[in-house]
Formats: sequence, structure tokens, C-alpha cells
Amino acid sequence: MNILLVVATSGELAPIAAKFGAASVRDAALVRYTYAGHMIDALVTGVGMVATASHCSRALTRDAYDLALNVGVCGSFDPSLEPGTVVHVVCDRLAELGAQDDERFLTIQEMGLLGEDEPPFVKGGLVNTTPPANGALARLAAVRGITVNTVHGNDRSIAVVVERFRPQVESMEGAAFMYACLMHGVPFAQVRAVSNRVERRNRHAWKMAEAITRAGEAALSIIEHA
Repeated sequence: MNILLVVATSGELAPIAAKFGAASVRDAALVRYTYAGHMIDALVTGVGMVATASHCSRALTRDAYDLALNVGVCGSFDPSLEPGTVVHVVCDRLAELGAQDDERFLTIQEMGLLGEDEPPFVKGGLVNTTPPANGALARLAAVRGITVNTVHGNDRSIAVVVERFRPQVESMEGAAFMYACLMHGVPFAQVRAVSNRVERRNRHAWKMAEAITRAGEAALSIIEHA
């Protein structure tokens, strides 16, 4: 199987690549490995939606893949998803794509610029309707996410976005990855480990190292079961 493994940073790739062994460098962002009988192209996109969408589309245009796997960390709005929990994001939204109407926020669909079910959207979201049949992936909790340019750290803005979209997690890349995969028709999964609760910025409470380790373990298990 040919697998595209997508991460935002080299730090998120490190614990996974340590298990892969020898590699061949394809370009500044992409390295090829062989592991568990699979060819794996590891793509480090950089942080954010623009970089993720650009690098993913380039990779998916250049080569054919049987599976694209996005692995990273996220913040949690859901109290039951404690730091270290690994989740499968099956629905994601571009939470900031829209306009302000005084105190009201209008989504791009409410503005009439995009249909609720205009591909690749489903009811205004990006949905993985047919996730890969994979035992390791199936064991993960399926959750709803939002993708943002500015991570939430203000009580009022957190309350507003939770009321609007009911997200369980947020990241800075997930929806861009899903959008690219849906447009290219590639089977995919977005897998993340919770590094922190979404709250007023409190780095002392973050468990970033643990989250990166747990996300890496989940990625390896998914690859081994592919």
C-alpha cells in the first residue's frame, strides 16, 4: 500500500520516523520510507491551513496513494477528551470562513457564496463518510472538529464557537487536509491526540510531549493494520 503521512511539524513526525528506519529524501518537505510492507511518503507541511492545503494538493497530484493519514495534536472543547486522548476527526469545519454582521457571524453558506452540500461539503462541513476499514482506526473515538487560523484562548470566543458549531476538538490544519483529500478522491483519516483543553492560554497545563507520543503510536498501529 502507498501511504501519504501528513504532519504539520518535524516534531510530530520524529517518534514515527524513528520506527521507520532508512529514508530517501524526495524534496525539502517529503521523505520516503518503507515500513510494515508499505511505501510511506512523510510530508511535513508546516503549520496552518494554507501550507497544508498547498503541500497536500501538490503531493496528491504528483503521486497516487491508497491512504492519506494526517497525524497531529489538537485542543479539546470536550471535558471527556482529556490530554493524551487520541481521536479520529470525522467531521471538520472551517470555523472562521464567513463574515461578521455586527455581533452575528455568517458562515460562507449563510452568505450564499457556497451551498450547504456543494462538494466537497456536506451540510456545511467536511465529512469523512467512508473512512478506511482499519481495526486500529476503528478503535478511536470519532469526533467533530473545527480548523482555525487563531486557536481559541478567550472565554467569550470559546463559548460562541461552541454554541455555533458544537466542536469537540480544534486544530490549525485538519480541514485543509480533508478538503484536499476529498477533492482528489483519496481515502483518508485525520487522527489527533489532545494536547490541552481549549481555555484561556495556560501552557503549564499542556501535555504536548505526551500527545505527540500518543499520536505517533496511533499512527504506527494504523499503518501496521493497513
